Amino acid sequence: MGGAILHRVVDAMVQEEKTRMANLVSEPDEASPLRESNYKFIACTKTSISAERLLGSLTPEQRSYVSVTHSLNVPVEVIENADIVVLAFKPFMAEDVLTTPGMHQALAGKLVISVLAGQTPQDLTRMILRSEAIGPSQLDSRANPVLMSRPIVVKAIPNMAARYSQSTTIIETPEERLPDHMSSFVEWLFSQVGTIKYLPPNQMDLGSVLVGATLAAMTVPVEGMLDGCVVEGMKRPDAMELMIGGLKGLTAALEAGVHPAVLRESISSPRGCTIQALLTLEKAGSRADYAEAIINGTQHLKKPKH
Repeated sequence: MGGAILHRVVDAMVQEEKTRMANLVSEPDEASPLRESNYKFIACTKTSISAERLLGSLTPEQRSYVSVTHSLNVPVEVIENADIVVLAFKPFMAEDVLTTPGMHQALAGKLVISVLAGQTPQDLTRMILRSEAIGPSQLDSRANPVLMSRPIVVKAIPNMAARYSQSTTIIETPEERLPDHMSSFVEWLFSQVGTIKYLPPNQMDLGSVLVGATLAAMTVPVEGMLDGCVVEGMKRPDAMELMIGGLKGLTAALEAGVHPAVLRESISSPRGCTIQALLTLEKAGSRADYAEAIINGTQHLKKPKH
């Protein structure tokens, strides 16, 4: 996910620079958060293979904005030199990474953007503070100077469509209002990979499943229908082409506000193939399976993290 976000953001920077040069404009557009600084990105990977793969995926123009480093250890020195930090590693790694000695000092007062599903900003902040060996009794003391310099953590969950600039990214509504320049940057960052929607904290786990896991879950019925087409004599690429066209039509209808039940009813003719297909799915209990998939995925994210 981190790589997809990086590619789209750097693409936007390259295009903005080209536009400025073509129009002989010396400064970025006033609406762009880039106007305050010439951003350069440092991408940190764990292995040299990952670093080489990421670097190889960048065009020469993109490379002028990005440096890629790798280390088996947490790169605290790199983080210390950054103005903004994006956490895009696997969620299960959060504790090991953020409790690394020196992490609180490296992140103090900075904007930290997390794309880690299941980890709240409060969870991540507590981990960062533990890197300073703060006791539980001190975590509630607002007068504690260490707490006063805590990072500002924002949670945002994009999905795999970010690589195609078609992600729907959910952003958790912060407990406290963000400074305008930070809020503008977060919105600009994720608008480069698609659309954004704010959700309250108590809906973020469900939203994460809906925008993320659901994409994977929906490939199951797609693949099943393609298998059925092959059995009935159609080549899989041809079936895929027709399936994609149908899904685009379905998307257009839903975006126009058509209710799914109304849509099904409108295309179900007496003695027709549509009602036969629908009855087959209802007999199999497919509707309940998908409801349960959403519930189980959400409950998994809500489980206490150890």
